[in-house]
Amino acid sequence: MTNFATRLDTVANNSAIFKDFGRGVERETLRYSQDGRLALTPHPKALGSAFKHDTITTDFAESLLEFITPVSKDVDTLISQLTDIHHFTQKNIGDEKLWPLSMPCYVGNEDDITLAQYGSSNAGKMKTLYRQGLKHRYGSLMQVISGVHFNFSFPESFWDALFGEQSEQERSASKSDAYFGLIRNYYRFGWLIPYFFGASPAMCSSFLQGKKTKLPFEKVGGTLYLPKATSLRLSDLGYTNNAQSALKIGFNSLDQYLDGLNTAIHTPSEEFAKIGVKVDGEYRQLNDYVLQIENELYAPIRPKRVSKNGEKPSEALARAGVEYIEVRSLDVNPYSSIGISAEQIRFLDLFLTWCALSDSEPMDDCELKCWRDNWNKVIAEGRSHELTLQIGCHGEVLTRQDWVRRVFLDLKLIAKEMDREHGGNEYLSVCEMLEQWNDDPELTISGQLLRQTKEMGGLGKVGCELGLKYRQHNLSHQYQVYSEELMLASVEQSIAQQQAAEEADTMSFDDFLSDYFSYLKAE
Repeated sequence: MTNFATRLDTVANNSAIFKDFGRGVERETLRYSQDGRLALTPHPKALGSAFKHDTITTDFAESLLEFITPVSKDVDTLISQLTDIHHFTQKNIGDEKLWPLSMPCYVGNEDDITLAQYGSSNAGKMKTLYRQGLKHRYGSLMQVISGVHFNFSFPESFWDALFGEQSEQERSASKSDAYFGLIRNYYRFGWLIPYFFGASPAMCSSFLQGKKTKLPFEKVGGTLYLPKATSLRLSDLGYTNNAQSALKIGFNSLDQYLDGLNTAIHTPSEEFAKIGVKVDGEYRQLNDYVLQIENELYAPIRPKRVSKNGEKPSEALARAGVEYIEVRSLDVNPYSSIGISAEQIRFLDLFLTWCALSDSEPMDDCELKCWRDNWNKVIAEGRSHELTLQIGCHGEVLTRQDWVRRVFLDLKLIAKEMDREHGGNEYLSVCEMLEQWNDDPELTISGQLLRQTKEMGGLGKVGCELGLKYRQHNLSHQYQVYSEELMLASVEQSIAQQQAAEEADTMSFDDFLSDYFSYLKAE
């Protein structure tokens, strides 16, 4: 019996484990106007304070909404929560609609993109200034690409089954090691996600705005596309940072990861220094280091812990270890009114469980390069039948199809156990559906979307048609988990909390920033 099979048997003996996974979703979407253009209006007051609202906020821009669900142990509840949030939002943004694609709608000029505003408190101004820095460093267009982040944790019973009785300190260390083992396997095989669910094989030509590219794009209408691509969002054109690839942040242990992150926020950047930090009395960025703050690290997956008040993410991890992981490589699903489907969530349940239960050797610099090569191949030409991938520097070379078949032998074993616990066959059905997608790449989301783009004569037309359809769907939805009263109360509460934060400030913004970044002066 393999180590994987033994661990699966051990975990499956505790029947409650598979019902107690913790899941949360963060979905980004642009507000857009009737003609498929970016909305130029500020964040609607009817949605509350983007600075303090728990579930409806903004990301980079005023027009880039982000919806955040609480942690849920039930897939259907999670979907209902997200749908309720979409319903309330659509009711309160007038004729504007929610863009159903990852790559942005038509943007006439980068200056049309207004940075997200969070009020006059020091913490609120810092959030906007961080975005000002991103604008100067990478340009605004890259920052309004939308994605879906999936937060996931195993219950304590999962760790009890694997590790037995432990002290609090031992358990924290064991969980962190196991989550980093999961992360390493995610890097090795996570290209499965852009292959199956990548939804950005094409983009509006306005996205390039004169930038040169060596990619062999083909064109339909005002849309550029790569015939076999899956997720341009994850490519060098999209939400990545080439400067960060040189950091070589490792995933072999919590200490190695934190050391790498710490180096990045303490390393001055010659390139970013040219921008200037404060020029003619106006701030341009928080600082001129490789990362302004930890959140600037772009990664397909992150180890996370809920921070205490005033605590930085790395400080939370150092204090008590990894609590959950954040999957960041999901494109917005254009065939779901909320950007993600229950089938995708169930696949992630299976895949992340497999990543945790499978052996996971340490990764050296050579393998860090290897996983990037595999991902880049799948991103640019993942639907090619001839595509081959090598797992590990000296590992086997197989076709994408054969690697998927090998992984799915294990995934179906997990699916049987999960279906046995939940009743029904929903997990096995997901496996069977995706096995068909493996054999026929045109069934994948990127395959479907590119076919529709060609048929309709451009990506903008597809986005506008789906956006209109989802507007009607979200408006007609009836609350399943929340209520109108609860949503309105959250709006009022968020506005009051922002006002309280603004009134509580006693420090100047200069002093606030100086205090926050005091660790840079200690060198």
